[in-house]
Parts: sequence; structure tokens; C-alpha cells
Amino acid sequence: MKEFLWQISSNFFDYSWGLWQSNVQTILHRFSTLSQVYNANVVEQHHDELYLTCERWLLFSKIIRQFVISGFQSDSKFLQDVRPVKEISPMLLNAIQSFLPYYSSFQNGYPKFWEFVKRACTKLIKILVAFQGRHPYSFGDKFVLSSVLDFCLKKIIDPELYLLSYEQFLIQCMVMVKNILECKEYKPSLTGRVMDENGLSLEQTKKNLSSIVGGVLTSRLPSERIVLLCNVLIRRYFVLTASDLDEWYHNPESFHHEQDMVQWTEKLRPSAEALYIVLFENHSQLLGPVVVSLLQEAMNSCSTSATEITPGLLLKEASYGAAAHVYYELSNYLSFKDWFNGALSLDLSNDHPNLHIILRKIALILGQWVSEIKDDTKRPVYCALIRLLQNKDLCVRLAACRSLWLHIEDANFSEREFTDLLPVCWDSCFKLFEEVQEFDSKVQVLNLISILIGYAREVILFANKLIHFFHKVWEESSGESLVQIQLLVALRNFVNALGYQSPVCYSILLPILEHGIDVNNPDGDILLEDSMMLWEATLSLAPSVVPQLLSYFSRLAEIMERSFDHLLVAVNIIEDYIILGRSEFLSMHASNIAKILDLVVGNVNDTGLLSILLVIDILIQCFPMEVPPLISSTLQKLVVICLSGGDDHDPSKSFVKASSAAILARVLVMNTNSLAQLTSDPSTSLLLQTAGVPVQENILLCLVDLWVDQVDHVSSIQRKTVGLALSIILTLRLPQVLDKLDQILSFFTSILLAGNYDLTEEESSSGMSANTSPGEGPIPSMEFRKRQIKISDPINHLSLENSIESFYTGYFDASVGIIFIRKFLPGLDFRPMINIALILS
Repeated sequence: MKEFLWQISSNFFDYSWGLWQSNVQTILHRFSTLSQVYNANVVEQHHDELYLTCERWLLFSKIIRQFVISGFQSDSKFLQDVRPVKEISPMLLNAIQSFLPYYSSFQNGYPKFWEFVKRACTKLIKILVAFQGRHPYSFGDKFVLSSVLDFCLKKIIDPELYLLSYEQFLIQCMVMVKNILECKEYKPSLTGRVMDENGLSLEQTKKNLSSIVGGVLTSRLPSERIVLLCNVLIRRYFVLTASDLDEWYHNPESFHHEQDMVQWTEKLRPSAEALYIVLFENHSQLLGPVVVSLLQEAMNSCSTSATEITPGLLLKEASYGAAAHVYYELSNYLSFKDWFNGALSLDLSNDHPNLHIILRKIALILGQWVSEIKDDTKRPVYCALIRLLQNKDLCVRLAACRSLWLHIEDANFSEREFTDLLPVCWDSCFKLFEEVQEFDSKVQVLNLISILIGYAREVILFANKLIHFFHKVWEESSGESLVQIQLLVALRNFVNALGYQSPVCYSILLPILEHGIDVNNPDGDILLEDSMMLWEATLSLAPSVVPQLLSYFSRLAEIMERSFDHLLVAVNIIEDYIILGRSEFLSMHASNIAKILDLVVGNVNDTGLLSILLVIDILIQCFPMEVPPLISSTLQKLVVICLSGGDDHDPSKSFVKASSAAILARVLVMNTNSLAQLTSDPSTSLLLQTAGVPVQENILLCLVDLWVDQVDHVSSIQRKTVGLALSIILTLRLPQVLDKLDQILSFFTSILLAGNYDLTEEESSSGMSANTSPGEGPIPSMEFRKRQIKISDPINHLSLENSIESFYTGYFDASVGIIFIRKFLPGLDFRPMINIALILS
């Protein structure tokens, strides 16, 4: 069947390819006639017929492209020769060369066919680009690669005059050359050896192919041509044109962001810059001195006191851009310190409006060269960027904003050198945000503000300004969810920076938070993740839980009903509410807590389950009498988890089972009646039956086996909890329990030898936050509060030794006990008893 379909596809391709060749000959013949004699009286119907042929030919081109791209597996993976690439590519290139001359001759006389020529040439070279990307080895054939590369380089370096206005075609030529230069299949492979069935390694085959392509590239790109291409890119394509300056003037934000656009291939200068970067990276040793020489030439030919936009000034701007783009490699040939203290500082002192094109490039340079800016230059650079952030030109200010962000984000950022610049930096950012309109600009300014917050030691001094700013941004960004996401990130940084003074921003924070965690909002899903992270930060740094914040918890149940995507953050939020709200929280949200736990347990993977088990444990610890009856449905599910089979060799499942068993042991120790009711409840047995778990004896006795078996998978405090639970079980003096006495005594021995879980006084007093509220003492940190809850755990204040000793004395010192043991357990191994006796003594 597969061969049959391939035969049909191949026949269809042959048919389409035949028509493609026939139609292109017809079109070129008719174009030749049209170009030689322009007759206004030519019957328009003939033109319509020709135009239909042109459209049909474009459709065939699309079919050919799709067949070669989708009809063959990529040869970069399977090293299979794709013959259509070798056969079709030269003819596509010939068609381009044949059509191009008509670009100029048809422009005035035949606008309809002129548009077709534009579409045809652009489409054909895009097809060649697609072939090279999909099947690089087949395209690397010397007859294909050399001719296409030669053609593209010629059009870039020495284009016909008419071609300079055909930017889309030049862009695609640059894309082709760039893709060839950075193609990983054309570089030496470093992967391991994988033998094919013929014994020749795939790696060696790739090396052989890469070597062939490398020879083609070397022959078509000798050193002198590389240098020429580099010069042409900078001197011709980097230089700002009149249309560039006009766009800058009318839409500075769009102009600033054009290099960052995903569609950078839509504009000529960004495409040339992308090609230059790849060219320089491949030949940095050759081009480093060339770029430095060009930079020096441009600086010498244009005075730092210039005020007019001359060719010399434009070349200087272009050379500055060239130096900015390849800072890493160029640093080996150019000292940034000397450059900054010399030419750049002089340029910065010239505030003539026409110099904004130079100032913008300097701002970009200061950001790109951040790794080369050493300690003694940091302060002057920071000051320079702050001045540029205050410039009148919006493009300059946005460039300074980006570069400041890069400096503050840098690992070697000097906070000491920047602290006194913060006030003017805040004001400049606020003002810039008011002036920009585009989303990318707003995000850029918000990112800078957000990172500045993290480095402001006394952010409380700027709190009022920031609160006012955040309020205004939130009001004005209605419907712009992507801007609001960045605002949520900035707010989270603000809360973290304020620490336990964060309630000062609740007036703006809480309404924004309430909106973000409302899943019924149209943009609720988009804002939810960052809103929950802000929620968690707010709770973790709250001195106490205010009523409005306490009321938000009901939203968490709604969020969990929709999905568990944010479970880990939700677990932290629940834990913070327990610690902050205590009994008030439980009384207000008991039903929501039960709902969330019942939703999660049994419906998430092991990682999620382990995280929610921590919440259940702390709930029972803090509210031992209230919580077990409240979450009985969840505890029943834990019983099923404990008694279900499964892969005991899977560590995650073993930890889940052990942790669930430890929680049930805690319930037994802290609320014995509750566990007794739970295990004897018919609904628990029914749930086990529904889950396919066979239970031959009392559920509680089944748990005893599990508690003994899971000793290796629980923490020390959980082992102690299980030990206390077993000591309670032993007091029941049930024969079924005494049957397991051997294992229980061994369990006790291992616990006593390992020691108990106890926190020292030093540990219990650590973790106190240094944060204070005005007029109050220190506010305990959330970590300190969590530690205090662990310390106050009733399990810590129960003595396992006393429980075991009581059992030991009751059973083995009393003659009745000895008779009972001998009667019912004649084969009992007394060695564990002796070990326990020795330990207790």
C-alpha cells in the first residue's frame, strides 16, 4: 500500500514538474516579446491568459516545494540522497536569473506582470532556502551549493542598480548565505560513532559530506571575499537610509524594536546585521582587525563635535553598530576602557539633536559590552546610561533602558556604585513608561523597574512612588494581559523587597491579586500562574493574615477544580494560610480545605501527592481533633493507597505509601477514636473493594503490617510517630497483634538504636527574621513559624521509650504476661526483647 501511494505521489510530481517546466518557458517567451515591443493596443485578453498561466505556474511551484520538503525524510538525519534537490535547484536558480531582468523593464509598462516577477523571484529563492534547511547534504552538492552561493553573494556584494529597491529579494539572498554559514551539518561533527549495516560509521559519513561542503565553501569564500562581504555589509547595508530616519522620526518605538522582531527577515538592515554576526563568528580572527580598522577610519573622518547628518556621521553610526554586535570576539582587538574614555565620552558630551543616532548606538554598545566593563569604568558607564535615559529622543531612552537592565542583571553589577543613582533612575523610568505606547516598550521598562526593585536596599523610601506607578499601570493596561503579567512579576519583586513591611502596598496589591486569581475573568488563565506566585509571596511575607486576604482562600478551590497545573504553588499557599490563620482560617474555610484535599488525593501523580501529604500532616498536627473528621473522605483514600498493591521497587510509590501510612499513624496517636471509626466505617471497606484491594482481616491490623514494612521510607519523626502508633496497638492485647510481635519488637529496636527526632534549643530559636514593624518588636519569618510548628508537634513531646517500657514491663515482668506469651507464641524470638531491655536500661 505504501509503495502504491508513493507511486501515485511520484507520478503526480512528475506531471506537476513537467507542467512547471513547460509553463516557465511559455512565460519567459511571452515576457521577452512584451519587453521588446510595448503596444498599448495589444488585446488585454492575451494578457489575462498569460497572467492565468503565471498564477498556475506559481501553484505548481508550491506543489514542487511541498513534495520535496514533506515527501522525503530530512537527509541530515538519515543521510539519504534526495535527488530532486539536486535536479530541481539548478532549474529554480535559472528561472530566478531569467525573471530578474524583467523587474526593471516591467515596472512602468506592465505593473501586473511586474508584481508577478517580484512574487516569483521571492518565492523561488525561498524554496531554495527551504531545500537547504530540510536537506542540507543534498543541497551541499558542489553543483548546487556553489552556484546558489555564488549567485547570492554576487547580488549582495555587487547588485544591479534596480535590485537595490527590491529589498525582499536581497533579504532572502542574505538569509540563504547566513543559513549556509551557520549550518551545523556543514561543520565538523563531534558526535559518537554509530555503525550502519555496511560497517561505515554514520559519523564518518557525515564527516565525509561535511568535508566536501567545506571545500566548496572555501573555494567560494576565500579570505578576500569574506573581507569584501564584511565591508559591504557595514558600509552599504548598515548605514541608515532616509526612509530609516523618517521611520525613526514618525515611529521611534517600532524602529527601536525592529532588530528584536521575530520577523527580522522582513527588513534589509536587520537581515544584513544577522548575516554579519554569523560571518564574524565564523571568521573572527580574519575580520577582527578589519572591523577595528573600519571603526577607526569612521571615527577619524567624523569629528565628535559634528552637528550635521553627513555620510561620515552615518558611517560612524554603522561602524558603532558593527562593534556592538560582535562585542565578545572584538574585545580581543579593542580595549573598551580606552574607547569609552576617548571617543565615546566625547560623543556623549555632544547633545545636538542630530547626534541622537550616535547616542543610541553608544547606549547599545554600553549594554552589549557589559562583560568588558571593569570596576574602574562601571561608575562612569552607569552615569552615562542614566543621562541617556533622560535624553529627549525616545529611541535613545529605550536603548539606554535595555542596556541598564543588562548591567543590573550582570553578575558583576556594582550595587555600591549605583545606589545614589536610584532616585533619578526611578523617575526616568516612570516618565518613560508614560510616553511609550507599544507593548514591547512597556515590557522593557517594567523589566527594568522590576529588577531595580530587587537591588534597592531601602525600597520603602520609594514605596509611595512605586505604589502610585503600579496603580496607574494596572488601570491603563486593562485588556493588555501580557503587560499585566510583567506588572505581576514586578509586584512580586516589590513584595519581596518590602519584606514584612509589605502591607504598605496592600491598597494596590490586594485588588490586583483578587483579579488575577479569579478564574472567571476573561484573562484569568493568562494571569493565573503569575498571580498565584504573587499570592504565595504575599502570604509568606505577611506579618499576619488580614480579613481580605483570608477571604481569598475560597478561590483556591475553584482553581484546583479546573486543573492541577499550579499544585506545588497551591500547596505552599495552603501551608502559609494554616500557619498564619490557624483556628480562624480553619473555621472559615473548613469545607474548602476538605474539598481541595479530596480533589487532589487520588487524582495527581506521585510528586503531587507527596506535596499535598505534607499539608495533610501539618493540618492534623495543628488541629488533631477537628481535622480528621473533616477530611475523612481524604483519609479513606490514604487507606486505599496504603493497602493497594503496586510496584514496591518504585521509590516514588514507596515514599507515597510510607508517608500516607505515617499520616494515619499520626491520626491514631493524636485522635485514636477518629482512626478507629475510619477503619471500621463500612464506606472504607466499600472503597477498598471498589479499588480492588482484598482485605482479609481488620483494616487497622492491615495497617500494622504496613507500618512495620515501611520503616526505611520515612523520616525520623515519622518513624517515631509509627512507633507510638504501634505501642498503642499493642495495648489492645489482640492475638492478631501478638502474632506480629516479632516484627514490631524489631521495629522498636531499630528506632531506639537510631535515636529520636528532636530539635535542639538552638535550632528552635533560629530563623527569627530581622524585619521589624514600626513601633513593634521583630516579626518572625515564615520559616521561623514553620520551625516553631514542628517544635510544638505533640509527637515531639511524647516519649517513645516510656511507651515501649510500659509495654515491656506489662508483658514481660508480669507472670500472667509470660504465661500468655508461652501459650499463644511458643516460637517467639526473644532476642529483640533482650535488645530492647538493654537499650532501655
